Amino acid sequence: MRKGMDLDMTQGKPMRLILLFSLPILFGNIFQQLYNVIDTAVVGNVLGDNALAAVGASSPFFAMVTVIATGSTNGFSIILARYYGAKDSDSLKKALFMTYVFSALLSVILTVAALIGIRPLMRLLGTPDSIMTDCVSYLRIALGGLAVTICYNMFAGVMRAIGNSVMPLVFLIIASVINVVLDFWFVAGLRMGVGGAALATVIAQLVSVVACIWYMAVRCRDLHITREHMVFEKKIAMDLVSTAFSMALMLLVVSIGNVALQSSVNSFNEEVIAAHTVARKILDLFLVVFSTVSVTASTFASQNYGAGRIDRIKTGILDSLLLGYVWSTFGILVAFLAGPFLARGLTGSTNPVVIDTAVKYIRINFPFFYCLVPLLVLRSSLQGLNRKIVPIIGSAIELIGKFVVVAYLAPKLGYLGVCISEPIIWTVCMCLVSWDFIAHVLHGSVLKMGNGTD
Repeated sequence: MRKGMDLDMTQGKPMRLILLFSLPILFGNIFQQLYNVIDTAVVGNVLGDNALAAVGASSPFFAMVTVIATGSTNGFSIILARYYGAKDSDSLKKALFMTYVFSALLSVILTVAALIGIRPLMRLLGTPDSIMTDCVSYLRIALGGLAVTICYNMFAGVMRAIGNSVMPLVFLIIASVINVVLDFWFVAGLRMGVGGAALATVIAQLVSVVACIWYMAVRCRDLHITREHMVFEKKIAMDLVSTAFSMALMLLVVSIGNVALQSSVNSFNEEVIAAHTVARKILDLFLVVFSTVSVTASTFASQNYGAGRIDRIKTGILDSLLLGYVWSTFGILVAFLAGPFLARGLTGSTNPVVIDTAVKYIRINFPFFYCLVPLLVLRSSLQGLNRKIVPIIGSAIELIGKFVVVAYLAPKLGYLGVCISEPIIWTVCMCLVSWDFIAHVLHGSVLKMGNGTD
């Protein structure tokens, strides 16, 4: 059933609903990638290499902070989707009120902690003194506006919870266009340096937050809260906090693991580092589709979990896996038929060492997309089904595996150790989440265990 832009995923053909919901998210992710390229180009071309290096060096720290925010708001949206699927309007509105309160608390805690930790953590990451001032300038403004980022992610999550993935895309496009315009004005026109680039992002996101508030006030009357909903019910509050915590922890652990793996890559020579950089860019382009499908599967599973439709949960997850496998097959064909062309096109390099090393990475990794797809889809879906422990354990295994690469595989096997690390990790973690899915979803016990708790 579709009301306006909202999708009720408890009715209708699962594959059709999954496609309708996922396509706007996919376009948004692609648009975000293109915007990031433009943003980087403005800073690099106007301010030079040092400023670009400062923004790049700030990225791991900023990414880890925003991962906590994004994971938490995604967790809130899972609970909202559950009540929406159950047609429990009263609990939905109470959960929404608590989502607003918890998001405000998260904004304060994260902002204060991040601002205090800027210099110590940038030192820990080995930031050169030559760009430290620019890094701190950029991060102070970007992290000072963290509450705006959290608000946008929260409102986008609320809309996706009720099946509306179109309007978050619209607001993302508006914010991105404003951001690019302000980048040119602040950085090139007013010469505000890297701080101008950070301020442009904060202002653009603020505009999108205002647009979200307006849309929800005018178009989403089912989400209007009255005084009777402004209460704290223990069960709802615990569901929100525990799911937000588990989602944030899961994504944070993965993020820390990626930083650790990059530190291992940085121990090789410049040719290998350049090759790995371009290989990861190619990999990230294909991961956009996988992340989109996994977000969609989580929302689908959560709405139908609320409705008690275990039959639809099974069908929706299997349809999501099918879409992921189709994209995996395409990716593998690209890796083996057009890998060298892609590597040359993205690097502009004719160095055979760079090209061959990048192709080696993608040709080893891409066939294991068949393991990565069930890992991502099932991990997200299990969160939507209130099974939090196994996804967190899987993420912890991923983190440990990447530290093993840094300590043992890379020193002993060289760059081959880096290449085979994630395929091994994906396979192990896939087996873990697949076991939990088969044991508690395919056998239908998820709805018999007290609302599917672990």
